[in-house]
Amino acid sequence: MELTLNNGVTMPALGFGVYQIPPDETAEAVAAALRVGYRHIDTAAAYGNERAVGEAIRASGLDRDNVFLETKIWVSDYGYDKTLHAFDKSANKLGVETIDLLLLHQVLYSEFDRTIEAYRALERLLADGRVRAIGVSNFMVKHLKTLRDHTSIVPAVNQIELHPYFTQPTVRELNPQWGIVTQAWSPIGGITVYGGQDKTTFEDDTIGAIAAEHGRTPAQIMLAWHLQEGRSAIPKSVTPARIAENFDVFDIELTPDQIRTLYELDTGQRGGPDPEEVTLEVYGKPIPEA
Repeated sequence: MELTLNNGVTMPALGFGVYQIPPDETAEAVAAALRVGYRHIDTAAAYGNERAVGEAIRASGLDRDNVFLETKIWVSDYGYDKTLHAFDKSANKLGVETIDLLLLHQVLYSEFDRTIEAYRALERLLADGRVRAIGVSNFMVKHLKTLRDHTSIVPAVNQIELHPYFTQPTVRELNPQWGIVTQAWSPIGGITVYGGQDKTTFEDDTIGAIAAEHGRTPAQIMLAWHLQEGRSAIPKSVTPARIAENFDVFDIELTPDQIRTLYELDTGQRGGPDPEEVTLEVYGKPIPEA
């Protein structure tokens, strides 16, 4: 299943995420994902594992054109020239000349002028053909509106925390109105396991009941929900059986009532940091050279 971005580039809707996977485990996990059929890998400069992602893709024997590669610029590298250099760092670690999708990882609202300059650098990279599509991550409605007022190209993707316990209706509804693909990080609510919530999506009775009706797992139901609603999702795992399980979702057809029921589980409780609380003082860290 592929999604067409607002500049005509196609992207596999289901990707494989590598957040918090140690570099020495990343290559093996990505290799397992590619073996079962994933053709979209999501990483980030801040994850510290871009090099291992590139190694796994090269070792797979797949043509570079057959793997959609997505990474993100960290806030420490915001600013026009710094962001251009950040692209070079990521591309060199990944071992590629072109990155399929390049995102700004956070809003950096406290210094939004730097965010705007960083996005203008992404626009330059797009014009130069060094990236095929550009976008943002963790941008809410007002951030998207401010970005639109100061830049020329509408983001192709907005990657946000999105799972049945946190559905973000306001930004989720704006994205498609502007031609922006919503991409879910923590799409099966993995963050609810360690985010301090009383109950996790994996233990939810309602999700479990829907899963039982289809003879599938709760994770598979949540991923099918995203795909059926036209979103991209990037589940992560290091367990080969779960990696394969998470990819085996394209034949699941949820009913309208089941889709609505999953939205109704929303708690309004964010698992990740509030985008406006991400500052250089708290979250800044140097991104090493390639």
